[in-house]
Amino acid sequence: MTGFARAEGRDQGHAWTFEIKSVNSRNLDLRCRLAPGFDALEPIARAAIPQRVRRGSVNVALAVTRTAAANQIRINRDLLDQLIALSMELGGATEKPRLDALLAVRGVVETVEDADGGEDRERLEAAMAATLQQALDHLSTVRLAEGARLVHVLNQHLDEIARLTDQASACASLQPEALRQKLRGQVVALLEAIPSLTEERLAQEAALLITRADVREELDRLRAHIAAARDMLAKGGAIGRQLDFLCQEFNREANTLCSKSSDVELTRTGLALKAAIEQLREQAQNIE
Repeated sequence: MTGFARAEGRDQGHAWTFEIKSVNSRNLDLRCRLAPGFDALEPIARAAIPQRVRRGSVNVALAVTRTAAANQIRINRDLLDQLIALSMELGGATEKPRLDALLAVRGVVETVEDADGGEDRERLEAAMAATLQQALDHLSTVRLAEGARLVHVLNQHLDEIARLTDQASACASLQPEALRQKLRGQVVALLEAIPSLTEERLAQEAALLITRADVREELDRLRAHIAAARDMLAKGGAIGRQLDFLCQEFNREANTLCSKSSDVELTRTGLALKAAIEQLREQAQNIE
């Protein structure tokens, strides 16, 4: 399932933004791209996201900026002492080096950021973790809304599969009289091909022909799969993998129906069933 969420926070001279994107994937693939110095938040993200997302490719990005001047000026005294000594050596003891010239030398005056104290750092990371949870809440809302729309689409595909299953059941070749007429013709053909065929062998061949022509079992299983899929959609939750498996079972029954069919109308219906099942499978891969 796809989704995008963004949440912002501010504290202790910092401003930050979490962005989370998710796209369809068979498994859960999590990637984090965090601002330098905030790697401690990655384990928090990796622990929190699987509780909300079971399936999909999820990218988490954290951007952090300073909002307050928290810099300090520091003198590189080792470098300054070396410059003073060198100036005295080259210019003589009577000529003192100018302070403004020394401070202008690159590297003598350094600007450094305040190091966050232990407690302050923990509080900052806790505030960022709370913002991450806000972004995940928003992502869950977006994904749930998409899931609700997909349920309607999936039910439409199930309606089409149910219609085609009923159509296959109504085919003239499946009616008892049609089966009997077809069997009589096949028995006559057997006797003409093998005149010495015994009654026992003839009964065996007739039973085999009936079994091969009977697709009622496949149709019953298709109806059972339709009912199971509707139950899953009504229950909700992370049902994507279950639906994937059920689509495989749908397809297996449709393939068997087509292989058993010797009737043009039934074969056409079986092929339409396979197309409808493939559409169901493609949508099932988009849900969690």
